[in-house]
Amino acid sequence: MEFEPIRKTKAARDAAADNSEARAAFSWEDARRRLAGLPGGGLNIAHEAVERHLPEHADQVAIRWLGREDGARREISYGDLAAEANRFANVLAEHGLERGDRLFTLMGRVPALYTATLGALKAGLVVSPLFAAFGPEPVRARMEIGEASVLVTTAALYRRKVADWRDDLPSLKLVLIVGDEAPEGCVALGPAMAEASDTFETVATDTEDMALLHFTSGTTGKPKGVVHVHGAVVAHVETGRMALDLRPGDTYWCTADPGWVTGMSYGIISPLANRVTMIVDEAEFDLERWYSILEREGVQVWYTAPTAIRMMMRAGKAAAKGHDFSALRFAASVGEPLNAECVVWGHEVFGKPFHDNWWQSETGGIMIANTPSMDIRPGSMGKPLPGIEAGVVERDNDTLRELEAGEIGELALREGWPSMMRGYLHEKERYAKCFADGWYLTGDLAMCDEDGYFWFIGRADDLIKSSGHLIGPFEVESALIEHEAVAEAAVIGIPDETAGEVVKAYVTLNAGFEADEETERAIRGHARKRLGPAVAPREIVFRNSLPKTRSGKIMRRLLKARELGLPEGDISTLEGDET
Repeated sequence: MEFEPIRKTKAARDAAADNSEARAAFSWEDARRRLAGLPGGGLNIAHEAVERHLPEHADQVAIRWLGREDGARREISYGDLAAEANRFANVLAEHGLERGDRLFTLMGRVPALYTATLGALKAGLVVSPLFAAFGPEPVRARMEIGEASVLVTTAALYRRKVADWRDDLPSLKLVLIVGDEAPEGCVALGPAMAEASDTFETVATDTEDMALLHFTSGTTGKPKGVVHVHGAVVAHVETGRMALDLRPGDTYWCTADPGWVTGMSYGIISPLANRVTMIVDEAEFDLERWYSILEREGVQVWYTAPTAIRMMMRAGKAAAKGHDFSALRFAASVGEPLNAECVVWGHEVFGKPFHDNWWQSETGGIMIANTPSMDIRPGSMGKPLPGIEAGVVERDNDTLRELEAGEIGELALREGWPSMMRGYLHEKERYAKCFADGWYLTGDLAMCDEDGYFWFIGRADDLIKSSGHLIGPFEVESALIEHEAVAEAAVIGIPDETAGEVVKAYVTLNAGFEADEETERAIRGHARKRLGPAVAPREIVFRNSLPKTRSGKIMRRLLKARELGLPEGDISTLEGDET
């Protein structure tokens, strides 16, 4: 079904940060000069997010935290946030942590997460957020690859996911536990913060100093550690203004989990650097709670995920009736492609369409967006932001060829924007393969229409996107094979109305095990324990064999094609028939 474009008014176009005049005049050099920079030179993300707003805006609320329990609420001003971040930086220094050490966070949306992130960046440490729903193995793998120096977590998460293997990670110098008590061998953060000074001189980091480490999964092999630098804040600030319409003093709500790149770039850095008041809700999705937050808190800019939008749609328009959403000025979505129906539904229910945008962990920030100044074509990702050049390309021997409008190829970006990843940790060759002829190759298939709007077609590889989470098949398969019953495993993503995709696994069994419900439950339970419910398969199917190439590589694409009734493509390398 095709939808008519949603037209913007002239007033909306003129007011937008990316209006035609701003686009024409934009340069990354000018954007860098608009930031404060450190007093003695250099650039630091935490300084741009907090200190540069002081003392003039010290009393403005930076974070309005809503606890999971009804009525739990805390307001943290920019002045308070600066003092708490300084205390945390001093705690790190007291325990011998130094510039360049790596700090991992493993917790939900609690105030300590924001304090720890900003304090660590002030101290010159590298911050790597982890998803609290990960099982022990994904947590361990990422901390091993990242050579974690310090972990900040809760006592419950530490006991369940870290304690059993902590001694096997020699780089881990310190574990800080949120609260006033800590398990043996850990340090309670509450008393340590109480004793620490609330003044700290920000370490003189520079534009190209490593600041953030985000992990993303590959189709084969271990998770990739995506390296970002302090200079990325230039893009965080500008894309927040242009793509999300962030303005100083706004009330803004990003629903992304802090363990993912969106929760860092647009759940911490961009909003604070743009001096907004952030709504932080500790609880998970609850329809009535969300509608109440939008209304009660007067949310002006809302950034959420297609999965959540589809869940709201399933509840029907009637569920939103009686709520006042008049404060809402701009709504956007990210994490996976946004159905055209969702865009139109948002316009009907909230009076504002959801503006889709596109980016990756590797890009560090929004690259393509439906911005406040643009007419929306429902289903489109939008157009490249100022300072970003995008194209659709295909390989022609050793070079790339740009395709014409309407042709499908790989989405590519001209390299050089500030938040572009600087590497995959310890994997130079893997990083180099992402670039050719001055283009960054995204791995996504896309089409650009004659008017410059980009349209997402699909992944060029086997990665699975479920509820905005990027899942690597290899990681799931490795966990499945650890179970004594499993001989081989192959994992694909299958469409799901709510989550976008869910994980489905095909396994072959070792001799002596029966392909029955009891075995299926045991394997699925093992996977949930190892990987967490967000990553583990929703469904497991037993097979006598799996389709492979003659070299022994399992053909996931063939499994997916047969599952969905799609063309099988070239199967000339198929080892033999399977059942």
